[in-house]
Amino acid sequence: MIFYYQKISHFVQSQAENKKMSLIISEEEKIQVIVRHWIRVLQIKFGWIHDFDKLVFNYATIHFIFDTFRSSSKLINTFTADTNYVYSIDHLIFNNCQLICSGSFDATVRVWDIYNNKQIMSIKGHSSHVFCVKFSSYYYHNHQNVICSSSNDKTIRFWDFNSNKQLKIFNGHKEYVKQIEFSSFNGGRYLCSGSGDKTIRLWDVETSKSLHVFNGHKKP
Repeated sequence: MIFYYQKISHFVQSQAENKKMSLIISEEEKIQVIVRHWIRVLQIKFGWIHDFDKLVFNYATIHFIFDTFRSSSKLINTFTADTNYVYSIDHLIFNNCQLICSGSFDATVRVWDIYNNKQIMSIKGHSSHVFCVKFSSYYYHNHQNVICSSSNDKTIRFWDFNSNKQLKIFNGHKEYVKQIEFSSFNGGRYLCSGSGDKTIRLWDVETSKSLHVFNGHKKP
């Protein structure tokens, strides 16, 4: 897509020269020419896509930004401690510290201090691999450092990583819990979980209760 966009951009520039236009034309004008060119080449009739030119423009812009980022980005650091696959990571800024937590196939939850370039905590409590980890937004608003993790052992657990202690455990799913997400409202009080038992569960973090089970999916 990027190669084709660049090729057509050269075509646009040549058209501008032939018409004695300025070599500097807007991206929107370029896209208009590109769209007309595609219509001619592909013989496509666009009565049903009103904003096709905007779609192409956005698509090309995203690729341009990604390509720019990729060419200018570099590896800053590598954290090594997990002994197997790392399934999930999450990021948090707390008291001017940048932290990363990770969940791994080796059944551990680890916490890393980015600034100091070191692991500060390794939490073991799940009996099987950890699929997903999230810093708890609910506890964060209550000034506590808590990580929530979901596992192949069918549980969801909350950990106070300052004391390396388990705060609570949610049981209810009959198969592995692959994904968890805190609500963006009510200070992250509610937690949603997706499981291999084909259900979605809604939990109240404050009361530790399962509020509802959503059934309907035919696969995990």
